[in-house]
Amino acid sequence: MKRDSIFYKLFAQSPRSLFELLPSPPKEADVYRFDSVSVKEPNFAIDGVFLPPSDKPGIVYFAEVQFQRDPILYERLFGESLLYFYRNRQRFTDWQAVLIYPRRSTEQKDTLPYDCLLDSRHVTRIYLNELGPIDDLPLGLALMVLTIQTKKKAPEVARKLLDRAQREQIPSEARRDIIGMVGTIISYRFNNLNLREVEAMIASSFSETRVYRDAKEEGRQEGAEMTQRSLALGMLAEKIPVETIARITGWTIEDLQSLEKEAKKTKTKKAKTTKAKA
Repeated sequence: MKRDSIFYKLFAQSPRSLFELLPSPPKEADVYRFDSVSVKEPNFAIDGVFLPPSDKPGIVYFAEVQFQRDPILYERLFGESLLYFYRNRQRFTDWQAVLIYPRRSTEQKDTLPYDCLLDSRHVTRIYLNELGPIDDLPLGLALMVLTIQTKKKAPEVARKLLDRAQREQIPSEARRDIIGMVGTIISYRFNNLNLREVEAMIASSFSETRVYRDAKEEGRQEGAEMTQRSLALGMLAEKIPVETIARITGWTIEDLQSLEKEAKKTKTKKAKTTKAKA
C-alpha cells in the first residue's frame, strides 16, 4: 500500500496539517497552498510543495512522505528542492523540508554527506510511530498515524477518529473531508473489500453518524460517489490494475479507463500552467 497519495490528498484538503508537525509554523499557515511544481533544465517534478501567497514572499516548504527505504532519497530531495529554490529565489525568503517516515528504520542509512542539513533548522524529520497516543493528536495528524496501524487495530482507530470528527467543533466541510479520508485510508488498508464492506467494518461511526446524515440533508447525496472517485483516482495513480479497482469501487473498467484519461489530461494541463509560471 503506497501511502504518499493519501498524504498528498490530506495536505491538499488541509495544508495546516503539515504545519502542525513543525515546532515553529509560519504565521501565514492558513493561507499556504499545497501544490506540485516542476523545475526546468533539467525537468524535475516535485509533488509535495507548500507555497506562500504569490503576493507576499515567504518560506517554501517541501514535504516528502517516505514509507519505503530509498538509499538515495536525500540526494534527490536536496538536489531537486534546492534547484527549485534557486530558480525561484525572488519568490521565497527561505526554505524548509519536512520528511515523514512511519518509523526510523525506514530512513536512508547513509546520511553522512547531509548531516549538516539534517541537523539544521532547514529540515524536520517526523516518525509517525513516535508522535504519541493518537487520541492526543490533532485530527490531521491522527489521520497520518491511522495509515500505520495494523489491520487488527485500524478499524477501531478509524471508528474513534470518526467519533471525534462528529464531536469536535470543526467546520462541516472539514468533517466531511475527514470522513472521506478515513474511508479512503481504510479502503486502501483493506483493498480486498468493496466500499460497502468497508462501511460495514466501521458502520457504527460512519454510515450511521449524525455527520453522515447531515451531509445528506445538506444536499450532499453525491458524497459517496465523490469518495469512490477519489479512491479510484488514488489507486489509478499507483498503477493498481483496473480490474482490482473495479472490484473495490464498483466502477466498470470502461468508466475507470475514462477517468484515467481525464486525470491525465488534467495533470498535463496543470503541469503546463505551473511550468509557464515557473
